[in-house]
Amino acid sequence: MNPVELARPEIRALQPYSSARMEAGGGGSILLNANESPWPPFACDRDWNRYPDPQPAALVARLASLYGVGNDQLLVGRGSDEGIDLLVRAFCAAGRDAILVSPPTFGMYAVCAQVQGAEVVAVPLCGDFSLDVDAVLAAVTTAVKLVFVCAPNNPAGAGVPRVAILRLAEALASKALVVVDEAYVEFADPEGECRSLAYRIGAIPNLVVLRTLSKAWALAGIRMSALLADARVIALLRKLMPPYPLPSPCIEIALRALSDEGECAMRERVETIRRERLRVRDALVRCCCVRAVLPSQANFLGVRFEDAGRACEVLRDAGVSVRDVRRYPMLGDALRITLGSPDQNDRVLAVLRSLGSARKGSESAIRAGLPA
Repeated sequence: MNPVELARPEIRALQPYSSARMEAGGGGSILLNANESPWPPFACDRDWNRYPDPQPAALVARLASLYGVGNDQLLVGRGSDEGIDLLVRAFCAAGRDAILVSPPTFGMYAVCAQVQGAEVVAVPLCGDFSLDVDAVLAAVTTAVKLVFVCAPNNPAGAGVPRVAILRLAEALASKALVVVDEAYVEFADPEGECRSLAYRIGAIPNLVVLRTLSKAWALAGIRMSALLADARVIALLRKLMPPYPLPSPCIEIALRALSDEGECAMRERVETIRRERLRVRDALVRCCCVRAVLPSQANFLGVRFEDAGRACEVLRDAGVSVRDVRRYPMLGDALRITLGSPDQNDRVLAVLRSLGSARKGSESAIRAGLPA
């Protein structure tokens, strides 16, 4: 199966823009082909007066090695949002094609589809926030070209077992691409069933995996991501990318973070977040203001409150910003709380304990017939 056959015919036939840097092929010591300044920026000894490589070889090679794919199976972009947008533009024609999502889920899938004029088919997650594979397969029509699976889920935090996604991809072979957004997968239990599917790239032609350096690698500010897919899909998506998508300083920062030392630091921090996830969850379930804490394989917890609006307000007054997710399906009483440093997490717990104590005192006063 050639997954590119699912793409828009006009995109398959598109003649991509050929940049000066691409045509030069890395040759020449005097660069007079891209209308660049011959001098570096003022007070800077870096060669940032030169356009960067569209897909920097060292960065591509490091990420490919990290994720266990071939260099031609990886596309570096400006955050997973860009990867999502490229996929929708390449595979969904306005007014004809569709994507499928399972809410509650990351909102950019639908936004990119709506901008493109593609339909959004919604198949809700089950009550426990698990993926309803049977319902997804039943909802896939010939119009659906992309099926997005957020694994672990955002904003709920639930993991998605690999077996469920593999079943979906197998059933949709030659029908649709299954796009697995693994933005939080580094935080999943290392011995669990919700680990990365990057190792299946190439073996499953209609599988796409989105990875990001924003979360576990602490590089949200430089907007760097990787899209993993069949080499033919990567070649197609490159047609749609701008000539020079990655700023040189961002490339340098990413390579520094992806060094062996940087990887060790990342893994230590991820392990800290895993420990904090258990500690904070156990503490939250004992708070009087908390109804429940949702199971999470990510670096955040979905927390159901007796009064989520009041909890959000009290945290904000204490200088703590959390995400109000009450507008999402099945999360009408919930806030999403990112796991911070142990000190930051202690501050959140202290605020919520005080809120729970105040609520408990108010209820006791009411029962005693006293002013609350």
